[in-house]
Amino acid sequence: MNKERVARTLPGIPISLVLITLLIATIGGFVWYLVNLIGSNQPFDWWSVAPLVVLVVLFVAELTAFNGLTPVNPNEARALVLFGHYAGTIRDQGLHWANPFTLRPRISVRVRNFETSKLKVNDKDGNPIEIAAVVVWKVTDTAEALFEVDDFENFVHVQAEAALRNLATSHPYDAHRDTDVALRSDPVEIAGQLRTEIQDRLVEAGVEVIEARISHLAYAAEIANSMLRRQQANAVIAARTRIVEGAVSMVEMALQQLSEKQLVVLDEERKAQMVSNLLVVLCSDQETQPVVNTGTLYS
Repeated sequence: MNKERVARTLPGIPISLVLITLLIATIGGFVWYLVNLIGSNQPFDWWSVAPLVVLVVLFVAELTAFNGLTPVNPNEARALVLFGHYAGTIRDQGLHWANPFTLRPRISVRVRNFETSKLKVNDKDGNPIEIAAVVVWKVTDTAEALFEVDDFENFVHVQAEAALRNLATSHPYDAHRDTDVALRSDPVEIAGQLRTEIQDRLVEAGVEVIEARISHLAYAAEIANSMLRRQQANAVIAARTRIVEGAVSMVEMALQQLSEKQLVVLDEERKAQMVSNLLVVLCSDQETQPVVNTGTLYS
């Protein structure tokens, strides 16, 4: 497996100044020798033309050396590939000089993000849902990103969607028990699991997943109305349960205070009737109508 390492380079600005000086000197020498050769009126032969050939070769070599100048922008890297072999990565910004025969593909090490497409999957309970996520990532190992996978950007997108699909099928949309980790009610824990799963899938791609969070979550259109009624029913049940718990505690408090202060002594039948009346008053959706008893307590 290819691992990123630092490439050996030379500072680009001094090398460029040296190359410019040599190039000017070579051109000047070529022109000077050519003018003198023409002015000497001597027949042209190999020995008289040889210096010109040498100067032309030097000129071509200097132009080739200029190809080794490699600018590196902030948050950018250049991987060097020499005759099919990885020769290291340049990460320091500025102008560098490397072997002019190397290939130097650019690779961004900036933080990137994308949103997955809306996936239609079944949750743990078998309900069809729509889900999407936002993934924030960056390249940490340029050698792995370039040489271990084919098109690392597409690889990240595909693996992120696969991880999201697997996560959605492993958890219910809503929690039905206290121990359930649900997609809707536990966003922080779900985000942590999603980030971990995506990172595990990208371990060979030289990519670090900084954050992954669900950006869209809804029941599929064909069951949305049914699930809405179900949620409303659950909300009504939860509210009724809270009301009944409060009503029972209030009735218990009323009977306890009546008994402690000895305001009235009630037998078991009258206590049951009083409890029934209080529960009706406290738990009713509508205002109750009082009935005044003008007779005795037992009439």
